[in-house]
Amino acid sequence: MRIIDFHTHAFPDELAEKAIGRLHERSGDYRAYHDGTVSGLLGSMDRAGIEQAVIASIATRPEQVPNITDWSIRIRSERIIPFASIHPDFRDFAEELDRIKDAGLRGIKLHPMYQEFVLDDPALLPLYRAIADRDLVCLFHAGWDIAFPDNDQASPRRILHVHEAVPTLKIVASHLGGWHVWDEVAELLLGRPIYLETSFAIREAEASVFRRIIENHSPDYFLFGSDSPWQNQKEELDGWKSLDISESFKEKIFFKNASRLLGEEL
Repeated sequence: MRIIDFHTHAFPDELAEKAIGRLHERSGDYRAYHDGTVSGLLGSMDRAGIEQAVIASIATRPEQVPNITDWSIRIRSERIIPFASIHPDFRDFAEELDRIKDAGLRGIKLHPMYQEFVLDDPALLPLYRAIADRDLVCLFHAGWDIAFPDNDQASPRRILHVHEAVPTLKIVASHLGGWHVWDEVAELLLGRPIYLETSFAIREAEASVFRRIIENHSPDYFLFGSDSPWQNQKEELDGWKSLDISESFKEKIFFKNASRLLGEEL
């Protein structure tokens, strides 16, 4: 079975050790399963039998945006699908999105906590519309975050507001739509054309609400993701493979939905 991991992280070789160290300071009991480099990610993918991975970078300051785009362009390969990032305070986002699109990158990662914005702030609608107009995918951190407990800046309710305001935006909500707020996911997002990426959910979501989400959201709108290096890719993959769902559903989660969304010729 072919596998695309839709949610991974890596850093330039010269920055990886420092970046992982800083994230460890905020990650509680979670520790990285590889060194945070692209080569470390590829080794993890090989051990798990994963064919391709989306690397989701986050611009925590506006001035990082062009450099992240440059790095994303450099690391793109048959196996690595980099998403760029736009900081909400980056002024020339339309020009940068054109550069991202023209370079063949497929999407943008946004993280409301690390980038210090509220996901459904009306001031961000021009950015969301610009992403949608360029047919780019928007991968949101969704729900709480281990470093920002009880923070609702990326809540499912706010994701729904963005979808309603910009229905053409291709939204991927990470962590099965909202880490540790899965009741709200079940109440608000099921049945809508919003992709739910799977990381940090199979072992942490309450069983009853997990089944409710799996059974009541379209099979066409799930994407396998691990959030590597913060989860073991092979363990995450084995957990999803073991679910009591049809093989055709698994094929959609692991490969077909991601391939369609990314427009990949695979």
